Order: sequence, then structure tokens, then C-alpha cells
Amino acid sequence: MTLLTSQADLTSAPGTEKRGTGQGGIRGASPAGGPRAVTEGGPADGSSAGAAVTDESSDETVADLTRLLFADGDRDHVHGRWRDLIAQDTFRHRPGLGAAERAALSYTWLHLVNDTAGDPRRLADEPAPLAGLHEWAAIVDGGGGLCTVASIHYNLFLGSLLDHEDARSRDLSDFTDLRRIGTFLCTELDHGNDASALETTVELDPATGGFVLNTPHPGARKFMPNTSLTGGPKSALVAARLLVDGRDEGVFLFLTPLSDENGLLPGVQVRRLPMRTGAPVDHCLTAFDRVLLPRDALLESAHGRLDPEGRLHSSLGNRRKRFLRSIGRVTMGKLCMSAAAVGATRAALAIAVRYGGHRRVSGPRAGDRIPVNAHRSHHGPLLKGLATAYAMTFLHRSALARWAADRADGDAGRQAEAERLVAVAKSWITWQARAVTVECRERCGAQGLFAVNGLSEFPHYIEGTVTAEGDNTVIRVKAAAELLFAQQPPLGALDSPGDVAQLTDPRHLRELLARAEAVWQDRARAQLRQGPSGDPVARWNGASSAALEMVSVHAGLRAADAFLDAAGRAADPRAGELLTRLCLLFLLQEIGPYTGDLLAHGHLSAEQVCGMPQLLDDVLRDLAPHMTALTDAFDLPAAYLEGIPLANSGSVALADHALPAE
Repeated sequence: MTLLTSQADLTSAPGTEKRGTGQGGIRGASPAGGPRAVTEGGPADGSSAGAAVTDESSDETVADLTRLLFADGDRDHVHGRWRDLIAQDTFRHRPGLGAAERAALSYTWLHLVNDTAGDPRRLADEPAPLAGLHEWAAIVDGGGGLCTVASIHYNLFLGSLLDHEDARSRDLSDFTDLRRIGTFLCTELDHGNDASALETTVELDPATGGFVLNTPHPGARKFMPNTSLTGGPKSALVAARLLVDGRDEGVFLFLTPLSDENGLLPGVQVRRLPMRTGAPVDHCLTAFDRVLLPRDALLESAHGRLDPEGRLHSSLGNRRKRFLRSIGRVTMGKLCMSAAAVGATRAALAIAVRYGGHRRVSGPRAGDRIPVNAHRSHHGPLLKGLATAYAMTFLHRSALARWAADRADGDAGRQAEAERLVAVAKSWITWQARAVTVECRERCGAQGLFAVNGLSEFPHYIEGTVTAEGDNTVIRVKAAAELLFAQQPPLGALDSPGDVAQLTDPRHLRELLARAEAVWQDRARAQLRQGPSGDPVARWNGASSAALEMVSVHAGLRAADAFLDAAGRAADPRAGELLTRLCLLFLLQEIGPYTGDLLAHGHLSAEQVCGMPQLLDDVLRDLAPHMTALTDAFDLPAAYLEGIPLANSGSVALADHALPAE
């Protein structure tokens, strides 16, 4: 494969003198195994004048980038089986299907996932393979419903069952063999972000020892679960308020059959909602009219057990803590949403970069045809997206590894810190994913609007990850309140401001970003102290903008740390150099909004602030020849890319995917 690019910004006038290479060019790699042809001033096919130069990098560079991107355990176990699965033809886009047909297809695909999983219980219980499933399922059909129904079944449903101690005594074979699909009912029409105030009730019946599940009013109907008959018989874990002799004992989960082969079970009321944009799933409103449940419907563990006399015994002292323990799988759900957003972003970039490599436009001289990727106005946004995607991936890996380790360790304080990192990462990653996938679609013009080209539905799908498992703004507000008075690690050494060359060191930029976080933390603390003491809402409102900005910088800083760590672990020198340069691009973007603060506090000089735009442009110039190598490292299956017309140079006709005329 030949990378077609330009070392100069061809939007400038022909004949403009090219600038120096600054830090020097970085060698790319060819997936075909040989050196990659790169051009100065024109493409390698000779359609424009320019001297071709040869980049001597080999497969080792791309292979090492891939190793670092997917360095979260046994790569085949965590990623390989899902990558191979979605390469199958059955997962390609099917033109002409309506939303309901696509929703049904998601459950057909779910059975293939289950066949591949081997032991579904192990999948639900192992964080890395479960998150890995989401990275690959999210790219099927532009972010279709498969990832959503798989996440609900394996994480929220089966995972919650396994997280409770009584799972050992339950027969879960109906769910592991997919004779019954599992779903999860927590959010209510009147209670979304305040789900701890939900109003669905389960009352202990002292006469039978069982329970009565009830929806007290329309606002307490469960909102958006996939509870229709589509996909086959289903059971749910229903979050409901346990009432014992009129006492509110808090919210627990109850295993509740919803339907069988003949339809909905008595007392279960399901009303379909309209299909939403992105990920077609059978979302519904669901209510219960005094549904009888057996005693073992209650999921019990140390946070709550009922003795034979109906007395609750709990290791947790208040109802809110019991609720959070009951829905503890939401933390893993945040990691799953991050994984899905990371996978969709990498796929979108791979498609857009491939398209830009073979899409020709008029060149600077009469008769010239050059790839659109040659233009800075085109490759610049894609390179910025690539830097962000690598940062997203490394941050996700870091948050996942930290959470899994601290979960096993059992230290409550460390677990709380890890859960905060997961929440911060989820909000940052999914918001970044939305921006990057929108940019990729736009870079591909009108062709990017067609669903078969794999881009147009990614932003809509990612909107769901922004809201699912904790609305981004809400979880970021919680993190802001915690970080506001958290003891931050000591700041590293920072040299006095020098010239622009000082800003070519990513670790120096990392320390500048840490100073920006400290500035916003100090600002938020001061504003909180100045707020009205008798009005907590007004007091927090006065500090919240600065506190949220602090969290935004904190997220970028954590991503930078993960990025630098990955670059330091490169085995191939060229891969390490390329990652370091890409990390520099990422950090220049992150610091950009805070140059005023850094200048005011003496951490940047006026010369450096004025020189940053040129430095950023130089980094883009140096990275431009390596876009294909950077996306080849995403290791997307050839069959997946070959099925997308946009990603192929005319070999797959868009019109071939149209429905035949009636």
C-alpha cells in the first residue's frame, strides 16, 4: 500500500518555499511489509510533479503501535475473538432494513457473540474481555444495536447476578445459553439522574414469604429498557424499593421474568417507544401491576439480606449506599461505554483516512490530480483526531487496569479513586468521540452521509454512550465535587519559560497542563468560599463552572500520562518516536485553551504563546506522511473495511448497496 501525501501544505500558492523539518520527519510503516512511498509536492503515482522519497519503515513499526494500543492482557482473549467475529459477512451493512428489522437483527447477532464467548459467565466476570467486546461490537453497522443489547445482557444483567453472593445457588443456564435474554430496569420516567429516588416498589408478603412488585403511578414506569417480545423470552433485573411492614429498606434488585414464548407474563405491561436515532433497539416503557415474585427473586449479598422473619441485615448503614451497591455494575458499564466510543472513533478515522488517500482533487498545476489528504485543511483535523483517539485508547486502558486491580484489592479508598477515574474517563472519552466522529463524517463530504459507508451513524450511536451509565455532566459534577478538595499529587519540576523549542518536549507540556489544573482548582476553591453560606445551591453554582473546567483539564492530564507511558514502552524506536510526536500534538491541543492562564502565572513566555500556532503546524506537517501507518495500527479486519465503499478506491460501488427499483 502506498501512502499518498504531501510534505507541504498544498493550500498555499505553488512554489512557496517549504519550511524546515523542525524536529525531523518520522518514518511510517507499510502494512504490506515493504518501504512506504511518500512524496514531496505530489503523489507517488506521478500525476503531479515532485520528487518521490522512500520511507524505510517496515511492518515492525505498525506492529509495535498495535501492540501498545491493545496492551491489556492476552490480546487474542481480550480482542482477537471479537475482531475475528465481526469480520464475518453476516455483520456487514444490510440495505433496506427498517428500524424494527435492525433491532431484531441485533439479537440474532447476540447469539453469535454468545457462541464465541465460550463461557458467558466468565465473560461477564472479566473486565478486559467484556470491554474488548464493546470496542469491536460498536463498529458493526455504524454503531448498531448489537453493542447495546450485548452490554445490557452481559454486564448489567448477568454481571449483576454474578456480583451478588447468592449467584452460586442460582441456575443461570437459561441466560448463559440465551434461551432467555436478560435486561436491566432502573431508570424511571420521573427518575433518571436521581435514580436513587425511584418509586417502583416491592413489598414483602408475610403470608407467602414472597414479594409483590408494583408500579405506583405512570411516572414510575421503567424508561427505555429493551423489554419487548423482540429477540425472544426475556427476564429482567428490576431495581425496586423494598418495603417490609411499611418500612422503606432501600432499593434492591429483583429477578423478574417478563415474557415467554406466548407473550408477556401476567401483570407485566410493556409499551414500545419510538425508535431513537442510532443503535436501533426495542426501547419500551415498562410497568408492573402487582406481579408476584418468589422469595429468591431478591438478589442478596452483604449489603442486604432478609432473614426468615423478614428482618433486613446489612453491612451498609444507609439506603443510598445499599442502592449504589445494588447497581454497582454501572461502573463497569462506564468502562464499556468508553470502550465502545474508543472503538467507533478508531473505525471512523480509519475510514476517513483511507478515503482521503484515494480521493483526488485538482492540484496546483493544470492537469494535476492530488489526494485530498495532501491538504493541511483536510489532514490537519484528521491528525488531531488521531492524536485524540490514541489518547482515548490509552486512557481507557489505564482506567480499566486501575479499576480491575483495585476491585480485586478490596481497599475502599483506592476503589473510590479508581471509580472516579473511570467516571472522568468515560465523560471525556465519549465527548471526544462525538467530536472526532463528526469531523470524520464531514471530511468525507456527501459520501459520508450514506449509512453503508459506516460513518453517518457513529455520532448518533455515541450520543447514547454520553448518556448511558451516568449522564456525562452529572458524573463530571460529582467528580468535580470530589476533586475540589482532594489532595493532589505534588507538581513536578518545571523549568522557567524559555523559547519555543522548550515546547517540543511532551513532558514539559505535561507539567504545564498540571499547572493549568491547579489554577482552575484554586479558582474553584476561592469561588466556593465566596459563595453565600446559607444557600448551598447558589454557593455551588458560583464554583461549578471553574470546578468543571478543572475536571476537564484533569481528564486531559490523565490521558497525557497514559499516552506518555505507552510511548515509553515502545520496543520499535520508530514507533516510540511516532508516538512521542503524536503525544506532542495531543498536548499542544490540550494546552491551547489555557495559554492565557499559564502566561499570567509565569509558566509560559509571550514568545512561546506567539510561537505555538507555528509549532502546531510544524507537528502536523511532520505527522502527515504517517496517517495510514497510524490507522493501520488500529488492526481493523480487512473484511470490515472491504465492505465499506468509502474506504475503497472505487472497487466497491456505492450504488451496489441500493435497493432494486420496484
